[in-house]
Amino acid sequence: MVDYAPMLDEMKRVKARVDRLILEDLLPKSHRVQEVDLLYRMMRDYPERGGKGMRPFLCVTSCRAFGGDEDEALLTAASLELFQNWILIHDDMEDASEMRRGSPALHRKYDWALALNTGDALHARMWHALLGNRGTLGETRTLDVMGEFANMINETTEGQQMELGWVVAKNWRITEDDYYMMCTKKTSWYTAISPMRLGGMAAGADPEKLAPLVEAGTKLGVGFQIHDDVLNLSAGKKYGKQSADDLLEGKRTLILIKLLSSLNRDEKNRFVEIFDMSREERREHVDELLALIEKYRVLSYASERSEELVSQAMSILRGVGWTGDVQAVRWIEELSRFAIERDW
Repeated sequence: MVDYAPMLDEMKRVKARVDRLILEDLLPKSHRVQEVDLLYRMMRDYPERGGKGMRPFLCVTSCRAFGGDEDEALLTAASLELFQNWILIHDDMEDASEMRRGSPALHRKYDWALALNTGDALHARMWHALLGNRGTLGETRTLDVMGEFANMINETTEGQQMELGWVVAKNWRITEDDYYMMCTKKTSWYTAISPMRLGGMAAGADPEKLAPLVEAGTKLGVGFQIHDDVLNLSAGKKYGKQSADDLLEGKRTLILIKLLSSLNRDEKNRFVEIFDMSREERREHVDELLALIEKYRVLSYASERSEELVSQAMSILRGVGWTGDVQAVRWIEELSRFAIERDW
């Protein structure tokens, strides 16, 4: 058994540094105009709720693994957290989510229009923060980092459009390959690929050394997302979102795609009938869906696929030309494994 405690302690340490930078330096605290003051409080809401901190940890640790100094990557890591928070605000609204990190989603806590504007405001702060890299990284590396952010956002929003498009069109003619493409775009780029590449860019690593991180990060991110989808149906309150929220949202997960391909004709008709219902109507039939998921053991199938993808990612990571801190390389490998063994 791997003792993850030292790695998790290090992740908490990095997250604490990033949080201090965001809450003390990057986000405003108050304003004399009441409406703007509310905006500032809403901008700080999700960042103050905590979170895992996996993305900034990957960024900072990859910088060290490529021979850079942690401080060179800290502002970029904080910008990744700003990205994570503004896109979660928008994602919660698009999915009609009710909970985020154990509390009501921002649009539920306040107002839909105010939450949308808050996400936009955090988005702007993210780009402003990235410009601050010029003093540490210089113009060239700063532009490289910003270019990676732009590509990451393009990929993420394309993946989000795919997933939302399936839900809006009530489309269940989706293959596992369709899911992997969507998940690569929506999850892998901002969860694993770009955080590792950004750390390397901050360290000044040669582009050819960053190239393998695309394939490794793709597999790691998809494996992470599949495990996240399993947790949504099995982890309960510790997960931080409403249990089985993915079923209420109608998300096209690998679990449901595999389930639909396993059902008999009557069960398929019933499956489609339930997902044609509104969110509130579907709430009454969640147990029926969970019973089908249990009957066809699709959670086990998803977990096995997640483990396979992460094992492949780790094999690729071991071949990356790391040139720096050996302990940092070890932590990247441990985090990769922990990503599919965690229960939160």
